[in-house]
Amino acid sequence: MKHEAVNEKRREFLGTSALAISAAAIGVPAMATPTSAVAAGGGSKNPFTLVYASAITKNEPGKVHIRPVKYKLNGLDIVANVYTPANHDPKKKYPAIVVAHPNGGVKEQVAGLYAQHLAEQGYITIAMDAAYQGGSGGQPRSTDKPQFRTEDIHGAADFITRYPGVDAARLGLLGICGGGGYALSAAKSDKRFKTLATLSMFNSGRVRRNGFSDSQLDTIQKRLKDASDARAQEKAGGKVLYSGDADMTDAQIAALPFEMYRQGYEYYWRTHAHPGSTFKYTTSSLMDLMRWDATEEIELIQQPLLMIAGSKADSLYMTEDAFAKATGAKDKELFKIEGATHIETYWVPQYVEAAMGQLIPFYARTL
Repeated sequence: MKHEAVNEKRREFLGTSALAISAAAIGVPAMATPTSAVAAGGGSKNPFTLVYASAITKNEPGKVHIRPVKYKLNGLDIVANVYTPANHDPKKKYPAIVVAHPNGGVKEQVAGLYAQHLAEQGYITIAMDAAYQGGSGGQPRSTDKPQFRTEDIHGAADFITRYPGVDAARLGLLGICGGGGYALSAAKSDKRFKTLATLSMFNSGRVRRNGFSDSQLDTIQKRLKDASDARAQEKAGGKVLYSGDADMTDAQIAALPFEMYRQGYEYYWRTHAHPGSTFKYTTSSLMDLMRWDATEEIELIQQPLLMIAGSKADSLYMTEDAFAKATGAKDKELFKIEGATHIETYWVPQYVEAAMGQLIPFYARTL
């Protein structure tokens, strides 16, 4: 499917997960907010600030409903959207699915899109903002540590399993991009999740440590030293240092190497921008990120596992690596969406439909 209206204005943009690395490499200063935005789902015009296509604008009888909620997790306020199926009856029991968002993303973007689609299939779903990010609490802002992102998933399970109408014995998990890596981590030990799927899984630890496609192995020790110095400054009461955001010219963007980053920049800063979504993360977070890996002890996952990625995604190697290492999951499948890149699985209708074509029978069978 061609999307001429988007493609006409599409440039080569840098994306969500390596701005800190690539921007630093060309000397671009950090910046806190995107420069422009055209929200595909309405953005500020949407009463729920949803920015994906066909997003809910109001709760109508006989259709999926969205219910903003807030709950506590380790003393922090976590904000989330719960999607309930059409004609939801709290006296009945429904399977539920936790949806974990990508790095830098928020619940109103791709996580909400898939949560809404799954609710249309009869599931109660929850998409939450990570602690320290989006609308959730926590200081310093945009702290991005694997232990926190994994705990977010455990906390969402705590909340949704007590939600009216949820059958706690039928709880599934979907992780997208960075949320996919953290979903793998959470499912290793949290056996409340009976089944697990990932979409365009991104192993944040591996990329922060080694660079995308393991391209920065020779700078690991320097980047660890920078992260250590940033933590020392932060804990001494000095300025909190950030990595990840960059205000770049089109020429600088076009010179950057990976399609995931170029298309990701367009998605997060142009077509599906949201004020709560930012690429930045505290530089000190790299101390935690760089020593972590989504595939460590992955054999502990024994639940059914479905991993979906685009056949043309330059991040595909991460899904393939994790899938091969997930030897404990005897019921597992790797599905490649033909022709799709990483970011295109977030929003291009034909690729979203292809992903849902796998998720629907998988969850129906395993939940």
